[in-house]
Amino acid sequence: MVNAMITISEHANRVLNIVKAKYGLKDKSEAIEVVAAEYEKKILEPGFKPEFVQEVLKAKKHGKFKKVKSVERLFE
Repeated sequence: MVNAMITISEHANRVLNIVKAKYGLKDKSEAIEVVAAEYEKKILEPGFKPEFVQEVLKAKKHGKFKKVKSVERLFE
């Protein structure tokens, strides 16, 4: 466990108090843990990069995909 002394804005303090109350947490440290976990899920682990999605959609549009019934038949 890491100890840290931090300075936050009044707004951030209010947000942490709301998170603390909403989840019935003991202190703001637990609220920060919840906020960090949510941030990780939504921001740090996004879906595919937009460039990759565009590349796949372009390939799909031009018929560069083929259907296979099994992995063994994939390389035939």
